Amino acid sequence: MSAAVSTRPLRIALVAGEASGDQLGAPLIERLRARHPDAEFAGIGGPLMQGAGLEAWHESDELAVMGLVEVLRHLPRLLRLRRSLTRRLLDWRPDVFIGIDAPDFNLGLERRLRAQGIRTVHYVSPSVWAWREGRAAKIGRSADRVLCLFPMEPPIYARHGVDARFVGHPLAERFPRRADQRAARAALALQAEGPVLAVLPGSRLGEIERLAGDFIAAVEQLHDALPGLQVIAPMANAACDRAFAAADPRQRVRRVAGRSHEAMFAADVVLLASGTAALEAMLAKRPMVVAYRIAPLTHWLVKRLGLLKVDRYSLPNVLAGETLVPELMQSECTPETITAAVQRWFNDEAAVAELLPRFDALHHALTAGGAEAAAAAVDELLVRQ
Repeated sequence: MSAAVSTRPLRIALVAGEASGDQLGAPLIERLRARHPDAEFAGIGGPLMQGAGLEAWHESDELAVMGLVEVLRHLPRLLRLRRSLTRRLLDWRPDVFIGIDAPDFNLGLERRLRAQGIRTVHYVSPSVWAWREGRAAKIGRSADRVLCLFPMEPPIYARHGVDARFVGHPLAERFPRRADQRAARAALALQAEGPVLAVLPGSRLGEIERLAGDFIAAVEQLHDALPGLQVIAPMANAACDRAFAAADPRQRVRRVAGRSHEAMFAADVVLLASGTAALEAMLAKRPMVVAYRIAPLTHWLVKRLGLLKVDRYSLPNVLAGETLVPELMQSECTPETITAAVQRWFNDEAAVAELLPRFDALHHALTAGGAEAAAAAVDELLVRQ
């Protein structure tokens, strides 16, 4: 007599720890549901994932903790949450678990679930290309498959025997190949003609406090050098807005809440702190200057311990394997060096014309299917069971 075959629906568990993970998880659920209309989705997610059909056992903002002090303060609660979530997942027995980013929380959870025979996927690789490549092997002990946003990441995992797939960067899917500068200027009530500089000094208060003075001083110099210059600065939150305003007593910069992509589209040149904004400026096809400064002690420790494994910091340069845009880091981050680098992009049309096709090629290289490619990679694991 043959064994009874289970007829329960496919079960897919997901955990996303902040807004960016929610944005990745929602289209992934939609693509998986298109492949498996009767599947059940449960775990931790935000409003977008819930709108796509996730039964949220907890809200994603319960995991959104940043900064060492904040993490330590919330650590007992986060550990309790992970223990209770592990028990609930083992009772529910999903066919696959997908941890979206949040590596400090998700990798430990994935490791426990995998040890109990549940297939695990980690979506968004930590930056193994920049920090301690040996972590790739540790991640492989947690995840059956890693879904990578950058094409240089799977070869690193392959060196450690880890199954990793490049699925494309979601921003590459969302950004237009050609941005409408005139429409963006109109939307932001900027003059249609004349030079426009977008300034993005970071999304964390500490970044603003370290960079605002130099950025504003550079803007003062640029106003003298570029008649009619308009400067617009998207602010990530109210605290950042207050800190930046305090550094700009002459109100040389027009601040707006959010709207960073529109500001980039409207600009001729972008001045920004290192981070995801550099990738966004590249996808917007805007020449940029990357300027950044971290706490001196942190910089000394990073250098002393050899934690950083790359010579280039900004994603356009890392992806290109060469220096396409200036990086002004630590002692090189001064008003004078910033002014000179920004002014060069305004004045050197040939350099801009040479840069833009490189950005377009990198945009194309990051486009690999996004959520559909991620769903296909997850589906392969389900088919194998």
